[in-house]
Amino acid sequence: MADLAPLSFDIALRGFGLGASLIIAIGAQNAFVLRQGLQGAAPLLTALVCALCDAVLISAGLLGAGALINAHPGLARWAAIFGALFLAAYGLRSFKAALHPGAIDAASGGGVTDWRKVVLTTLGFSLLNPHVYLDTVVLLGSIGAQFPAAQRFSFGLGAVCASFVWFFALALGARKLAPLFSRPVSWRVLDVLIGLTMWALAGSLVASLLH
Repeated sequence: MADLAPLSFDIALRGFGLGASLIIAIGAQNAFVLRQGLQGAAPLLTALVCALCDAVLISAGLLGAGALINAHPGLARWAAIFGALFLAAYGLRSFKAALHPGAIDAASGGGVTDWRKVVLTTLGFSLLNPHVYLDTVVLLGSIGAQFPAAQRFSFGLGAVCASFVWFFALALGARKLAPLFSRPVSWRVLDVLIGLTMWALAGSLVASLLH
């Protein structure tokens, strides 16, 4: 049996850099992870589900799923519809939280804590946003496909590592901001910003459907 190709640090570093540039941005998924981390609501599980989703999608892209999505635009359309509905609903939830002081008290907790709800909600943010498929499956998949087969593993590993590093850093680092969010006004501002972000993303998905 042939030996596995040696890991290329240079190629892995390229994958890490590109992966980081795609996931380190204000979006629905990152906003949810941030809120979970601030409230200490299963932050490790939230980060783990996000990172594993990225790992699966990046691997799928490197294995050729990106070409499948491009060949069947209907798949992307349905994903956009469900994604817009999901983001709009969660945005409304954030606005409601901003209006009720009891829901913005860090001590009382307002994040998702039940592990089943954590997994399902995180999967929703991770998989119901068509942009994640564009970034991980199509973009990373197409770029990774340009490398020789022996180097694709290194590229994919780097991109996956970027996802794990980012989500765990975001989830755990959010607690450092806890003193700031001990004031209700800080939670109110955060919830409003999250709600606006969700609705803006939902609007962009609806706009993409109309073109």
